This record gives sequence, C-alpha cells and structure tokens, in this order.
Amino acid sequence: QVQLVESGGGLVQAGGSLKLSCAASGRTFSNYHMGWFRQAPGKEREFVAAISRSGNTIRYADSVKGRFAISRDNAKTTVYLQMNSLKPEDTAVYYCAAATAPTAAQAMGALTSPSFRPLGSWGQGTQVTVSS
Repeated sequence: QVQLVESGGGLVQAGGSLKLSCAASGRTFSNYHMGWFRQAPGKEREFVAAISRSGNTIRYADSVKGRFAISRDNAKTTVYLQMNSLKPEDTAVYYCAAATAPTAAQAMGALTSPSFRPLGSWGQGTQVTVSS
C-alpha cells in the first residue's frame, strides 16, 4: 500500500497563497490517481481536487475552481495543491489520498464521491488556517 505524508500548511491572511505537498512512498505512485480533501472543524471531510495517474484528467470542487490547482510529479512521487486567493472558509486540515481505477473517468467518479474511502488509512493531514 502507498503511504502518504502531507506538508506545506500554515497560517496565511485572506487573499494569500500556500502550496501543499503530498509525498508518497513506494515505486508504484504513477499507478495511482490522487486526490486532495479537507475537513473543517465540526464538518465532514470533503473533496477538493483530483488528478488522474497520467495528470491529464483533473477535477475540482466548485468552491475552489479558479483558485486552486492540483498537479503531480511522478518522478518525485509527489502531488501538489497550489492554493491562491485563500478565504477564511478554506480553513481546514487538508489530506491527500490515493485511488486505483481502470480509467481516469472511473477514478474521478470515485474520488469525488461522498463515500470515497482511500487506499489504506487517512494520513495526518496538514493544517491550513486563513485569517480574515
């Protein structure tokens, strides 16, 4: 199973930017479709962004479209989340997760589903706090 470690969170003022990283262990990272999720205090974990194993297919939650950008570097076994124009409502613990699926379309469907469960367990996440 793949093991994931998130980093890059912090405290930023509204309108600022942060870039999160998710480093994966193992040599099969390029086989996994990847997603970013977040959980705010008192709320359910929610989908943020997803990227197919090739990087050619990407999906975003409506709340972050135009502000966040997901990318991956298979050689570095890392997936990124560039977050711009941050808002106080983006405050949450951010998690990455891996998924397997035969096609990118199936992977996007799985990753964006409210019932999504990651391979293995959720990591420790990285805290993002946006002050107003």
